[in-house]
Amino acid sequence: MKELRLMKGNEAVAEAAIRAGCDGYFGYPITPQSEVMEYLMAERPHETSGMIVLQAESEVAAINMVYGGASCGKKVMTSSSSPGISLKQEGISYIAGAELPCLIVNVVRGGPGLGTIQPSQSDYFQSTKGGGHGDYRLLVLAPASVQEMADFADLGFELAFKYRNPVLILSDGVIGQMMEKVELKPHKPRFTDEEIRTNTPWATYGKTPDRERNIITSLDLDSHKQEDHVTHLAEKYKAMEENEVRYEEFQCEDAEYLIVAYGSSARISQKAVNIARAKGIKVGLLRPITLFPFPKKPLLNLSKQVKGILSVEMSLGQMVEDVKLAVECKVKVEHFGRYGGIIPTPDEVVAALEQKIIGG
Repeated sequence: MKELRLMKGNEAVAEAAIRAGCDGYFGYPITPQSEVMEYLMAERPHETSGMIVLQAESEVAAINMVYGGASCGKKVMTSSSSPGISLKQEGISYIAGAELPCLIVNVVRGGPGLGTIQPSQSDYFQSTKGGGHGDYRLLVLAPASVQEMADFADLGFELAFKYRNPVLILSDGVIGQMMEKVELKPHKPRFTDEEIRTNTPWATYGKTPDRERNIITSLDLDSHKQEDHVTHLAEKYKAMEENEVRYEEFQCEDAEYLIVAYGSSARISQKAVNIARAKGIKVGLLRPITLFPFPKKPLLNLSKQVKGILSVEMSLGQMVEDVKLAVECKVKVEHFGRYGGIIPTPDEVVAALEQKIIGG
């Protein structure tokens, strides 16, 4: 039975993880995402569902605990905010290289460096281009509401196991800290040992009379084998691009101009669209829900009907590069952003549209 609650985004993703049958959470506190672990600690899911919740001694330890749990075919996750995610990058690369499923939540704060504890979207490059070493990709989901924070926990686990790949929920301090009504899904049972044996034959759970042990590693010193492995990974990422693109269009049917924005910037931009239309400006909004795979084809199609595109981000301009690549330089693309923890207003977005796209 579904249930309605008023929750913060951080709380919603934590509760949804419990209900999705998560086996283990391993993390370390950092603002503005600490409520994820705090909520899980307070709920004590080990007493009701058997889910383990552990504060590791560091972000590096936490991601390697995720590596270990994922190797056993378990649903495991971690969360952090920008500098903490940076510390996890080596482990994330190992997990991707070993083809293990897991869920990672990044509630982004301003940077670079320790920066600020205020919201930002300046981790786009790190998230979508493979922030660690080597040729790998994360499947990246960008929630724009507290409801989607909850929904993407279950979806994230499904996609992680479908592709045997880490899935990242790229949130920010606005979505993580704001409170909204959330419809929570019923509880899913955790995987049984027999289900793990049946559904995850790649998992390692020791040598048994009926099977040899699996060895989980991302190391192969034979260059030809490693090349074959990277080629296999590339084919998997191509399958993601063919099958997992998610996006939302708002008032794009008759749009003469287009705003592209994700997460909290998309919420702001939706209001900006309404303001602009009240002024007689026909503008629409394309909201990428998956940042990888990026909605290239829908954006290219829309570029054929509009006179210009404004990429709105809480950063110096990162997603704007993917927007330009998607439209193949066939239409004018400009960037507008606030950064350092400052949240743009809808009126500022409209002013940037008028100055940079319409009057530029």
